[in-house]
Amino acid sequence: MIEKMQRQQAQSDRRRTILIVIGAIVVGLAIIAYPAIRLIQDSKTKDQALTEFGVAASAASCAAITNDAAGGTQDHRPDGEKILYSVSPPSSGPHYAVWAPFDKKFYTTSDRPPVENLVHNLEHGYTILWYRDTLPKDQIDQIEKLSKSKLPDTSVGKFIAAPFKESEGKGWPEGKMLAFAHWSSPGADQKSFGHRQFCSSVSGDALKQFMEKYPAADAQEPNAG
Repeated sequence: MIEKMQRQQAQSDRRRTILIVIGAIVVGLAIIAYPAIRLIQDSKTKDQALTEFGVAASAASCAAITNDAAGGTQDHRPDGEKILYSVSPPSSGPHYAVWAPFDKKFYTTSDRPPVENLVHNLEHGYTILWYRDTLPKDQIDQIEKLSKSKLPDTSVGKFIAAPFKESEGKGWPEGKMLAFAHWSSPGADQKSFGHRQFCSSVSGDALKQFMEKYPAADAQEPNAG
C-alpha cells in the first residue's frame, strides 16, 4: 500500500512538473512573440497612408481653423513652473527650455511629458494632435497607428500625438475630442499665429489637410529638430 501511494505521488509530481514546464514555455513564447508581432504591425503601418486611418474629413465634424495671436518665442521658463496658456490646447506661448524627444510620435497619459515641453516642439515646426484623455480606447488605438503611418512629406516627420486633460486648460467646444495645433512663422506684417482645428472623430484625412496647410517649414524655428 505504501509503495502504491509512493508511485501515485511520483506520478502526480511528474505531471505537475510537466505542466509547470509547458506553462513556462507558453509564457516565454508569448513574451518573445508580443514584441515581434508589434514590430511587424508597425512595419506594415509605416507603409500605410495617413488617410487610411479614422473617418473621412467630411465625417469627422471638424470645426473651422482658428488663428490665435501667437507669442512666447524664445520665452523659456524654469522646469516645473505651471504656465497658463491663453487658449486650450495651446498653439504657441512660453515653454520649457527642453523639448519633447524628436523621435517619439505617440504618448499616453502614463508617459506624456508636461504640456510646456510639447509647446517647445510647436516652436520648431511640429504639428501636435492633442486628444482628450477620455477618448474611447479604440480611437486612441487609431491615433497610435496614425502616428506611425506615412506622414505628408511637408511635415518632415515633425508630428506628435498626445493626451490633454480637461484640468489642463479651458474647456473645449462641445463634442470635440481632439485638436490639431501648429505655430506658424511671422508673416509679411511680422505677426505670428498659432492655429488650431477641433474635430469630433479621428481622421487621418483631416490631419493630412491641416499638415499640408501648415508645413513644418512654416515655423518660428524650423531648422531645429
